Amino acid sequence: MIAVERLSEQIRSFCVYLETERNVSPHTLEAYRRDLGQLAGFVRTEKGEESAAADVDHLLLRRYLALLAKSAKKSSIGRKLAAIRSFFKYLLRQGVITRNPAELIATPKKENRLPFHLDIDQATTLMEAPHDDERYVLRDRAILETLYSCGLRVSELTGLDIGDVDQVGGMLRVMGKGGKQRIVPVGSKALAAIREYLEGLGARSGDGPLFLNTRGSRINRRSVARVIDAHVVRIAAFKRISPHVLRHTFATHMLEGGADLRAIQELLGHASLSTTQKYTHVGLDRLMEVYDKAHPKAHTKTEG
Repeated sequence: MIAVERLSEQIRSFCVYLETERNVSPHTLEAYRRDLGQLAGFVRTEKGEESAAADVDHLLLRRYLALLAKSAKKSSIGRKLAAIRSFFKYLLRQGVITRNPAELIATPKKENRLPFHLDIDQATTLMEAPHDDERYVLRDRAILETLYSCGLRVSELTGLDIGDVDQVGGMLRVMGKGGKQRIVPVGSKALAAIREYLEGLGARSGDGPLFLNTRGSRINRRSVARVIDAHVVRIAAFKRISPHVLRHTFATHMLEGGADLRAIQELLGHASLSTTQKYTHVGLDRLMEVYDKAHPKAHTKTEG
């Protein structure tokens, strides 16, 4: 009799596939591992320790999602369901199961929430927040300016090496999701901040990490979040914002400045234009203003 892998072992095999063949980012891999681990815990409670993927049917998945709905947001449930679908698709291709139990389960409709962003005055205040008397002022300024200037994901920022900065051409070489490389322009203020930061560090290898933590090694996501938290208190309207808010802010300000949506897609490194389109709401007021000024029929003249 052939032994059947337990669900936890099947999840482990799937994560190895994601890491070695799909080349997903460490952050994405951890999210898949966490989401599928939660499913495994639920199945263990319902079916027992020795359960495998073949023991999971659509009714069990519906009960699991109903349990999640009591405490999780729809966006979170949608992400977990996407991970579950991918997992069972993988097992289907491997011949481990004969049917995907998640195939006919509908994704919950997301709340119609708009991406939060800073206005131009708030962004400017944040860029100017690091004080000259602070120990890591040059690094913090360079981090803030680079995030806002280039719209990088925080994982892309932490992955930058010194050699990725083209000081002459004003460009950054960025490694995005799935190991996809792209070249993005850097604004003059961000470039000047990076240059000043590097000069303050002295001679370093071009192969070394660009941004360092307090111990002199490559900075991580949490440290970048702490950098932002340390300075955002100077914007009176907010107690806390995530590094991703600066990415939203970049995209919003680009769109409001007249940038083409396709160009913004390329700069952000989005695989699909539909991902970028969430920013289009931001430009509605600006579009109405342009329409009112430009279209001959925008205003009806009253007869005097």
